[in-house]
Amino acid sequence: MRKPVLFILFIVLISCNRSGSIKNEKIISVSIPPFRYFVEAIADSDFTVNILVPAGSNPHIYEPVPEQITRLSKSVAYISDGYLGFEITWLDRFYEMNKTMKRISLGDKIDLIKSQEAHDSHDIEGADPHFWVSPKCALIIASEIRSLVTELNPANKEKYDLNYTRLIRLINSIDSTARERFSGHSGQPFMIFHPTLGYLARDYDLTQVAVENEGKEPTPAYLRGLIDIVRDRNIKVIFVQREYDIKNAGAIASETGAMLEMIDPLSEKWDIAEIQIIEAIAKSLTAMRK
Repeated sequence: MRKPVLFILFIVLISCNRSGSIKNEKIISVSIPPFRYFVEAIADSDFTVNILVPAGSNPHIYEPVPEQITRLSKSVAYISDGYLGFEITWLDRFYEMNKTMKRISLGDKIDLIKSQEAHDSHDIEGADPHFWVSPKCALIIASEIRSLVTELNPANKEKYDLNYTRLIRLINSIDSTARERFSGHSGQPFMIFHPTLGYLARDYDLTQVAVENEGKEPTPAYLRGLIDIVRDRNIKVIFVQREYDIKNAGAIASETGAMLEMIDPLSEKWDIAEIQIIEAIAKSLTAMRK
């Protein structure tokens, strides 16, 4: 019963803040930090971006706090992933409390990894929600957000089109870097704790091996199988993220001598994080051949 009580509390808080300091802001709410990057890259500072799942939080189980909900109630638009676990609980409530805001679900535009290819039981309809990590999917995200901000503020269409063109050029450059770095590594595996890089693996012909098994702690047998994979394939690095408990990844590393390396797919500095992820994976794939 805790969630309904919290929701009522949020509504009360919203009603008490109708005339607060955010009344003159044009707010766009987004589900996760990377989406903020795309909004600001195209719209510059024309909108204030309200992130529902802050950096360092698990987007599959996060519960928004009252300040975030208050800003959501004032938002002119909401940009959802559409397939993250926390959205199962909250998305309908978000729309109910602000019926006038425009809504886009970015996942609806993506060729999703589904069914047996998806990895996380928290995710909606068995779909992998981590599409923003692939530059190829980022091109679609940028296009959708350009259309949204232009609709919200058509007077600045020329600026948005110019910024969009610059962003597409940058994304294409990152895509070229990925194709270059992953060239010659077709089908090679990399290991990661939480399966965030499925789209990157698919789009550049790599194989993602996840420690987390369908959103659950790995069984001893599954863990032993992963240890065998690390040894058999000479995997030198296991990638981890700060949002998740990495003790099982650490156990594999301790058993095999592999290193743990932190990556940040949920960074709101999408371009920097993307390059770091690509370079880290490429380096790990090269090390496997030594």
